[in-house]
Amino acid sequence: MDAKQATVIFEALSSDVRLDLFRLLVKYAPEGLVAGEIAKHLKVTNTNLSFHLKMLLYAGLVTMEKEGRFLRYRANIPVMLDTIAYLTAECCSGRNEQCREQHAANLASPVALLECGPAKKI
Repeated sequence: MDAKQATVIFEALSSDVRLDLFRLLVKYAPEGLVAGEIAKHLKVTNTNLSFHLKMLLYAGLVTMEKEGRFLRYRANIPVMLDTIAYLTAECCSGRNEQCREQHAANLASPVALLECGPAKKI
């Protein structure tokens, strides 16, 4: 992933509706949800939902598959993981002990990836 691709992703997630939408699809991964189910969960109109889904599709964060007369949307988990890897690639300059200290001090989320720098596990 490069900075340009990351910028498109972050712009897509800069809306609270799109962020909630993406997190909802992550929650329901890998099955995803059809548009009507998403609208009910988020309490948004179909028109509003369509606008936000287009932004997430453009960014590559969501995939769409036609199922009969319905459209099923899924979080693109590999893109999400690539984005996290992009953000953390330079973490602590690859010094795993500093990442361990962050976790021990509870400064990092307990669900944060336990990886520091490129392919260096704690």
